Amino acid sequence: VTAVVPHELADQFEEYMISRHLADILATGHFESATFSRTGGKYRVTYVAHSRQSLDRYLAADTDRLRADFHAHFPTDVDLSRETWDVIQTFGPAD
Repeated sequence: VTAVVPHELADQFEEYMISRHLADILATGHFESATFSRTGGKYRVTYVAHSRQSLDRYLAADTDRLRADFHAHFPTDVDLSRETWDVIQTFGPAD
């Protein structure tokens, strides 16, 4: 998920994401991790699902509720885009 956030909302956005939204998403049990990153006024959250089936269950069961909560806190001014990527292979130093 990529979010473009106006400067005046950056602190509020970061606080909400760190203290609430990311924890709520991880609490669904469908993800093993999330990474929250920033460059300027652009943010990215990368979620790693346990499996494609876990992601599909999350999208079917939890997405509407969590997106509604996000939009209740940020009804306008935050431009979101979403992409789903399939991991082909993960590499480490010994690879």
